[in-house]
Amino acid sequence: MKGMVGLFRMGCLAAILVVAGSAMAQQPGVSDTEILLGDAEPLTGPAALLGLSHQIGVKIAVEETNAAGGINGRKVRYVFEDEAYQTPRMIQAVRKLLDVDKVFAITGLSGSGQTLAVMPMLEKAGVPTVISVAPVEPMWQPARKNIFVVGQSYNQGVRELVRYLSQKYPGKRWGLITQDDDYGYYVRDGFEAGAKANKINVVFSTNFRKGQQDFSAEILRLKEAAVEIFIMAGIITENVAMMKELEKHNIKPVTAIFWVGRIEPVLRLMGPISDGMYVVDYVDSLAMAGGQEFLKKAKKYVSEAELKGIHRYTFTSYTGAKVLFEAMRRCGRNLTRECTIAELEKTKDFESGVMTPISFGPGIRFSSQKLQVLRADFGTLSFRPAD
Repeated sequence: MKGMVGLFRMGCLAAILVVAGSAMAQQPGVSDTEILLGDAEPLTGPAALLGLSHQIGVKIAVEETNAAGGINGRKVRYVFEDEAYQTPRMIQAVRKLLDVDKVFAITGLSGSGQTLAVMPMLEKAGVPTVISVAPVEPMWQPARKNIFVVGQSYNQGVRELVRYLSQKYPGKRWGLITQDDDYGYYVRDGFEAGAKANKINVVFSTNFRKGQQDFSAEILRLKEAAVEIFIMAGIITENVAMMKELEKHNIKPVTAIFWVGRIEPVLRLMGPISDGMYVVDYVDSLAMAGGQEFLKKAKKYVSEAELKGIHRYTFTSYTGAKVLFEAMRRCGRNLTRECTIAELEKTKDFESGVMTPISFGPGIRFSSQKLQVLRADFGTLSFRPAD
């Protein structure tokens, strides 16, 4: 009888081990030696400066982690898809990452509209996802179990920018030009809330088509309205084109942009007229202490060409990837998506060195970063904290 009981217990133990082994085997993108991660960013097209820099940040996080032995003995490998800042391409890219590559987790997606379009796919797959580009409220309201967003909302960002500028330049005439997509609409909502709260005088406001390059008509109307403080809500090339039109017509309002276009190469493209331009952001600039320390570290892992491509989107992607890696590390060798999601939720005051600490929590999937106002210095092609 005792022998039978022993055999029964051994059979149960074997069954448990088989089930546990099967559970591990079923984890997409995880082998005994490797963890496969995925990302979809614009690597071509007008927003490529953002996507390529993001890619560099993930690469640095991966190389740094692998150089330290990987995550509990497994090396990290990642695959990137080019979504070219287009919604159909994003849908195609995420479908490939999930169904063909079978990645364990996703380290980033670009563009608010594109990302919102693939939210149902991400939720259905249950794939741990950290988004560090283009945060808008529908990404975290309502909270989605497996999706975590690092950053600050466009709405809150532009409200802080309006508050700061209205106090520094009281009694001025304001103008706003926004892109006609989700990004532009959220900026406009925040601007209107900030305008009401700070009682500013808005004399000109309009939208432009996504990808538009000719702003002659809009800038002439802005000139006719005698705008003294002008906020541009384009991405990169649109902001450059608007600044060139201001220069062409010798119009010199106080200018400000959003963090979406806050990269150092933009200053070179804009030229001297960019000097003194304001920007609101939650990420350190390259000229700040955190940025300088990051550049020293990056030299170990990237080429000279990649080093020149580092800017704020490198910092955000690096931070997002490191938050994900730390959650995976806390799961130990028995790495699962469920454990990773649970550990991401426990993230508290995570430091990356290039932005304020990251925290999530039960039902909290948005880190809500502290904002700062920076100012462009064309002479050094840099952004520094405003007075």
